Amino acid sequence: QVQVVESGGGLVQTGGSLRLSCAASGSSISINAMGWFRQAPGKQRELVAVITIGGSTKYAVSVKGRFTISRDNAKNTVYLQMNGLKPEDTGVYYCNTDAWGSPPSGSWGQGTQVTVSS
Repeated sequence: QVQVVESGGGLVQTGGSLRLSCAASGSSISINAMGWFRQAPGKQRELVAVITIGGSTKYAVSVKGRFTISRDNAKNTVYLQMNGLKPEDTGVYYCNTDAWGSPPSGSWGQGTQVTVSS
């Protein structure tokens, strides 16, 4: 069983930055490509960014050039640096521990709220 804990969300103005962290613990065998997803009110959860153990990444078109995903394999931790935030980035951000496929098959965290004010 894998436990996932996200942190780093908050309230920020348009153009601001936040750095999210996601720490996974438990069975390392189940921790593969880690990824970030977000869900805005009334919308479906969507992929934001994913990173493999080897460092390959993929991003949603809407965040390319503004967000950067990274990971520390030794700590089973993934980060999401978010710059140039926009109101449409508002939502609950979730981490998943096996996120390359669709749908993601890993464990989910409880989420962290990101609110971008205009």
